[in-house]
Amino acid sequence: MKLKPLHDRIIVKAAEKETTTASGIILPDSAQEKPLKGTVLAVGPGRQLDSGKFTQMDVRAGDTILYGKYSGTEVKVEGEEFVILRQEDVLAIVEGSSRKELVGAGKKGKK
Repeated sequence: MKLKPLHDRIIVKAAEKETTTASGIILPDSAQEKPLKGTVLAVGPGRQLDSGKFTQMDVRAGDTILYGKYSGTEVKVEGEEFVILRQEDVLAIVEGSSRKELVGAGKKGKK
C-alpha cells in the first residue's frame, strides 16, 4: 500500500527513539521520549487558495525535519509507523547530519 498525502500534508518516518543516554544509561520504554526528528517520505501538492492555485511546499521528499512534540497524527500501515503532519507543524529542515551543526546553529545563526 502506498500513502499519498493530500493538500499541505507530509508523511514522515520518525527517527528511532533514544534507548540510551549520552552517558550510557539504558532508558526504559516509559522514559523514552517521542522522537522530534524524521525523514520526509512524501509531500502533498500544497494548500489550495481561493484563486484555485496551490501554495508551494517548502519541504521535499528526503528532507530531514524537526517537528513539534505533539504535532501530527501517528498511523501504522502494514506494520510500519508514520507521522502525518501539516507543513505548518514543521519547525525546521536539518541541513547537515552532525549534532555539532544543530547545536551551533542556535547560537550563531546561519545566513
